[in-house]
Amino acid sequence: MIRNPILPGFNPDPSICRVGADYYIATSTFEWYPGVQIHHSRDLVNWTLVRRPLERRSQLDMRGNPDSCGIWAPCLSYADGQFWLVYTDVKRFDGSFKDAPNYIVTAPAIEAEWSEPVYVNSSGFDPSLFHDDDGRKWFLNMQWNHRTESYGGSPKSPAFDGILLQEWDPVTKALKGPLRNIFAGSPLGLVEGPHLFKRNGWYYLTTAEGGTGYDHAVTMARSRRIEGPYEMHPNMHLITSKDHPGAVLQRAGHGQYVETPDGEAYHTHLCGRPLPPKRRCTLGRETSLQKCVWRDDDWLYLENGTSVPDVDVPGLFGAVPAEKPMRSEYSFDGDTLPADFQWLRTPEPERIFNLTDRPGHLRLIARESIGSWFEQALVARRQEHHSFRAETVVEFSPDTYQQVAGLTHYYNRHKFHAVAVTLHETLGRCVTILSCNGDYPNGRLSFPAESGVAIAAEGRVQLAMEIRENDLQFFWQTEGKGAWQPIGPILDAGMISDEGGRGEHGSFTGAFAGVFAFDTSGRGKIADFDWFNYDEL
Repeated sequence: MIRNPILPGFNPDPSICRVGADYYIATSTFEWYPGVQIHHSRDLVNWTLVRRPLERRSQLDMRGNPDSCGIWAPCLSYADGQFWLVYTDVKRFDGSFKDAPNYIVTAPAIEAEWSEPVYVNSSGFDPSLFHDDDGRKWFLNMQWNHRTESYGGSPKSPAFDGILLQEWDPVTKALKGPLRNIFAGSPLGLVEGPHLFKRNGWYYLTTAEGGTGYDHAVTMARSRRIEGPYEMHPNMHLITSKDHPGAVLQRAGHGQYVETPDGEAYHTHLCGRPLPPKRRCTLGRETSLQKCVWRDDDWLYLENGTSVPDVDVPGLFGAVPAEKPMRSEYSFDGDTLPADFQWLRTPEPERIFNLTDRPGHLRLIARESIGSWFEQALVARRQEHHSFRAETVVEFSPDTYQQVAGLTHYYNRHKFHAVAVTLHETLGRCVTILSCNGDYPNGRLSFPAESGVAIAAEGRVQLAMEIRENDLQFFWQTEGKGAWQPIGPILDAGMISDEGGRGEHGSFTGAFAGVFAFDTSGRGKIADFDWFNYDEL
C-alpha cells in the first residue's frame, strides 16, 4: 500500500515523471538552496531523495528573494533521450507584481550535471513543458494580471488570468507562433499549475485552483485540439478536500498525472495535515499520490469514487513502506553536507559554512541576521513529524551580544524560535531565546527567557528542542556536566507553519530544524557544530 503523504514535510507542487520502471517526483524548494528536490522510486511506495539540480550561481541566485519566493512549481519531463526541468524563480511576493522569470534546464540523467538555464518568459509562474507525439513542444504557464488588488496573503482571482500556451522551439531555444490563453479556469478561481498530457486523441489539462489553502483543488479539462476549447470535467475537480473538513489530507491540489507501464493511473497532489485546534499545518505542504481509474466517458476519476484523497492507496507489486528509523544522527564527518540539509538563497555556501576547516564539524561563518534575505548562516533539515526532538552541540565564544549561534525551529524571517549562545553585558556568556511570533511585516523579536542564563566562559554547550505538536520547549546543558535544563516557557510551535502569522496564503513553505549563527558586527565570528540529532517522538 501507498501511505500518504509519500513525501512528508515541506514538499509541495509535485511533478511526476516515469522513465521505464523508474518514477521521479520534482517538488518546489522556494528560497532553500540548492533548488528543486527530485525523489526516485520504483514501486511508488518508497521514495529516495536523489538530486537537487539547481546548484550553481548561473542556474539560481536567490539572494534578495523575499520569503516564499524562489523556486515555484517545477515541471519534470523526459523526451528525446534527456530530462527536462522547467522552473520559475519568483523575485517578488507582496504587492501587485510577481516578477516571475521562467527557465528550462536539461540533463542526460537525473544524477548528472544539469545544463545552463535557458530563459523562456516572465508572463506568469508555474510553467510546464509538454512533449507532443508529433515531436512539437509546448510551453504553458499561468498569466499574472497586476491590475487588480491581489496582494500577497489575499489573492484575488482576477490576477490569475488564465493558462497561456505557446510552442517552444528546441533548436532556437525560443518561443514561436501564436500565444494563446487556452483556459480561464473554473468558478473556483485562482487557476495555476497547468500540466498537459494526451490519451486516446484527447488533450487533458489539469490545473491547480482555489489557492494554496483549504479551498485548493485539482481541476481537469480536455480538448481534441491543444489550443482548445477545453471542456470541464463532469465533477469539475478531480481532487479536493475543500468541502470535507474532516478529511485527513487537507489543502489537496496541484499535481500531475502518471501512468504505469501496465496502464494503471495515478495522480500526485500536494496536501496539508492540520493540527487542532487552530488547523495549522506545521509540516507545510506535503506530497501525496492517489490511484485513479478511467471510465467509459474517457474521464479520469479517483478510484475511491469521490474527489477526496485517501491516506492509504493501492501501490505496485504488493510493495509496503520501508521501516524508517525514528532517529537520524548527523556527525558532519564528510566533506559535503548531509543530503537532508539545505541553506537559504545563496549560491556561495562557502561564505556561510564549510566542513573542511575543522574536520568532523559543521563550521558556520556568522553573517547577517537570522531572517536576512541575502546571506545568513543557517543550515537546516525539514521537519517531517508533528512531534520531534532535535539536539546539537556548539563551540562558540562571542565577543559581543551581536554574535549569536545556536539551534532554531525556523520557517521564515517573521516565524521562528531559537535557543542560542551569546554574550551579555552582566551575565557574560549565556544561553538565551530569540523568537519572532509571526510579527508581519515588522519581524519584531521577543525574548522569552529575558536576558538568558549565565554559563561558563568557555566550553561546548548542548542545545535541544522538543516539539510536541503545537508546543515547543528548549533545553540546554554544559557538555558532560549535569542534566538537561529547560529554558524559557513553552512556546507556540504551531506558529512555525503556513497558517501562522499573517495567515493562509501569506506564506507556503515549511518548518525546518537546524543550526544558525549571525554576527551583525560584520566580523564573521565562527561557530562549530560537532553533530546534530533528529528524533521522532
